[in-house]
Amino acid sequence: MDYSLWDVRCGLIASGFVFYSAVFLIAHIISVFSFQTYRSLSAKEKVFWDLATTRAVFGVQSTAAGLRTLMTESAISADKVTGQEGWSWFNVLTATGFFLFENAALHVSSAVFHSFDLPLAVHHFFALAGFAGSVMWDTVGHFFPMVTLLLEVSTPFTCISWMLLKAGWAKTLFWKANQWLMIHLFHCRMVLTYYMWWVSLCEWDAMMENIPLPQRLLFFSGLALLTVVINPIWTHKKTLQLLNPVDWNFGNKPVPKNIPDVNNKQQ
Repeated sequence: MDYSLWDVRCGLIASGFVFYSAVFLIAHIISVFSFQTYRSLSAKEKVFWDLATTRAVFGVQSTAAGLRTLMTESAISADKVTGQEGWSWFNVLTATGFFLFENAALHVSSAVFHSFDLPLAVHHFFALAGFAGSVMWDTVGHFFPMVTLLLEVSTPFTCISWMLLKAGWAKTLFWKANQWLMIHLFHCRMVLTYYMWWVSLCEWDAMMENIPLPQRLLFFSGLALLTVVINPIWTHKKTLQLLNPVDWNFGNKPVPKNIPDVNNKQQ
């Protein structure tokens, strides 16, 4: 596949948008017919449930791409500033489609439910702008975008945690084990941001020479936001949630008691 062609790039971006939109819709359909908990949620919580599922699927793709970057020898690992490969182009383009979907879902949801999450909006803006920049400035390497995707490693566990909270399983060993693992992965996210700072310092001259100023500003602003604000706050909240299971996505709502999430039994 010739990733230098804009038709190919736009096609894969659109494919990423359509695929994750389909995941969102399928999550809704399956949940309606399968989970009593889902049927009992408010409309806004149902949207959050479906988005969490979609993010979890993207988290699997992102984790695979990030681990491949760090654990295998490739043009990307050999040249961290300008190295590219076909599989990295695929992930950059489909991830751009996902972030388009995420931003669209956020702003449509905000309009429908008359709410606005500024920190989340800022986070999504940096994600979309950064990956769109990697598409536009196509001589820039894919090491940093692929490692950035690895930050999504915690997303599937976040999804499981929230769903089990809503199902009333917050006191179960499974939920607590998942929460412990998720907190560990949030600490790994922090280490990963420190690693990106270290690589940036080691590759500073090459980055100044080969990465356009707007893309550098986006990258370092976003990385600083992750390092100083987002990762510490989220890690702190997830740790508190282990000790006091509440749904802080919806105003610290108390979680229901442990009730198995099954369809109503027929007598």
